[in-house]
Amino acid sequence: MSALEVVLTDLEAEGAQLDRLVAPLPDDDTGWRAPTPAAGWTVAHQVAHLAWTDETAATAATDKAAWDATVLEAVDNPDGFVDAEAQSGAQVPAAELLARWRAARSRLAEVLRVLPEGQKIPWYGPPMSATSMATARFMETWAHGRDVAAGLGVELPREDRVRHVVHLGVRTRGYAFANRGVEVPTVPVHVSLVLPGGDLFEAGPADAAQSVRGSAYDFALLVTRRAHRDDLDLTATGPDADRWLDVAQAFAGPAGEGRTPRAAP
Repeated sequence: MSALEVVLTDLEAEGAQLDRLVAPLPDDDTGWRAPTPAAGWTVAHQVAHLAWTDETAATAATDKAAWDATVLEAVDNPDGFVDAEAQSGAQVPAAELLARWRAARSRLAEVLRVLPEGQKIPWYGPPMSATSMATARFMETWAHGRDVAAGLGVELPREDRVRHVVHLGVRTRGYAFANRGVEVPTVPVHVSLVLPGGDLFEAGPADAAQSVRGSAYDFALLVTRRAHRDDLDLTATGPDADRWLDVAQAFAGPAGEGRTPRAAP
């Protein structure tokens, strides 16, 4: 199985898992209209955001004129266009929104599977290969799925496919510093994280003096800014590794306020 097919298979599974959670929900404030940890966003906002970004990714890969128009909209409203799209998408009946998201994620998978080898997809950050785009879409689906689950008071299963989020979080180490206007450290960091199934995810030189160790699932929560560092099973050795855990993010754009630490019992 190709690298792209591996990610697409896991992306399909992650989307299906969230689909199973939201599909039977009532279209009221106990279900689709329930608030989530993202300020002002309900379950419907979360799904609308996923549908819109899947649609936009497919557009970026197939229609340059339409993609250019989307970029201009973002330029006109850089701080609010994401919220505006989520707000607009969340206004429709739940059944309509669910059908839109299902169509969007199916369409994107089709587009990525036939993208010519070596072709890059323009995006809000650097252009991406089909595999990189699929990985980014997995990260978003995983992160927003956790928001939905938290809003509903349930916990989604911890699966080894979280490794895609971890991979992206490691790859974006330099970006995380640069995005905060901080000089990017050049010292290597060894990453050793335990996946939910018990296997290790490792990256960076094994003999590096600085390291990050702990739970792969918790690292994914950190780099998607779904939990505060103080609440996670992560240990940094060395000053650059320690600073990385303070700024880590696997997504493009502003870091946002993040989450506050859980209150002590």
